[in-house]
Parts: sequence; structure tokens; C-alpha cells
Amino acid sequence: VLQAVFYGVSFLADVLRLIKKLRCAKCVISSRDLLFSVLAFPVSTFVFVSFWTLYTYNRELVYPKSLDGVIPLWLNHAMHTAVLPFAVMEILALPHRYPTKKKGLMLLGSVAFLYISWVLWIYSVTGEWVYPLFALFSPAGLAAFFAASLAVIISFYNFGEFLNRMIWGQSMFWF
Repeated sequence: VLQAVFYGVSFLADVLRLIKKLRCAKCVISSRDLLFSVLAFPVSTFVFVSFWTLYTYNRELVYPKSLDGVIPLWLNHAMHTAVLPFAVMEILALPHRYPTKKKGLMLLGSVAFLYISWVLWIYSVTGEWVYPLFALFSPAGLAAFFAASLAVIISFYNFGEFLNRMIWGQSMFWF
């Protein structure tokens, strides 16, 4: 869903530039850059790496075999595989302005907190974990797992910023 929203905003930015609505386009381009830098790149990288690492180790921890009859193979790859190559192509094809480090990490941390809250809320209501992996952890272990995951996603944010700077130069940052 995040990828679809990001590419929808990107499409809107391109359309606005083509029809010479530059004032609107600037706002949409800023939103696109913020969405990509803070969420689309780090989240897609995290999803790809964490999902396929856990799937390779023991698929039942993240994507039980019972889902094969419900979620088609192409959709699984759309959600967990294609997101990374598209994010890499995006970073190679177009420069993105990054927010200040503080602003970027605050937004990323806020979204991570909301996601973790959603996962915990679902568990509190249904008694079932969104990912079977979470059932293996004690409360302290789960907190440690979430903290480690946040550290990893922050490193992907920093990596995206580094790649953008290496490819497009230093002038692509907000101060």
C-alpha cells in the first residue's frame, strides 16, 4: 500500500509538471520526496531483507504455507520482492530531497511506533499475532526485537540518504 501511495503521488507530481501547474507541483514533489526518503525506501528495503531472511530460515515464522492457497505467488512477490528493485530504480532515476536527519528520523520513528501499536492492538483484540514469529518471544524479547528492527530500518534510512548523496550530490538536502 505504501508503494502504491508513493507512486500515485509521483504520478501526480509528473502530471502537474506537464500541465505547468508548477506551484502545486512543488508541494506534491516535496511530499513525494519526503514519502520516498522517510518511508518508501527504508520500509521497502526492510520488508525485502527481513521477510526473505526469515522466510529462508523458516517460512512458517512469517508466511505460513496455509497462505499459499489464499495469497497468490505473484502478490507475495509484489509485496515482498518487487518493492526493493523498484525503490532502487527510483533512487537511481530521480534525485530526492531528504529532510534534516532529526525530522526524517522522527517521522520514521513515529510511523514505526504506529505500526508496532497496530500489530499489538490486533493481537490484543484477536489473540493472534500478525506474524507467527512474534509468538516465540517473551514481552521483553518482543520489545528487544522491535528495538532491533527499528535500528535496522534506521540504518536503511541512512543508506538511502547516502546513496542519494553519492548519486545526485550534496545539494539535494533540506536544511
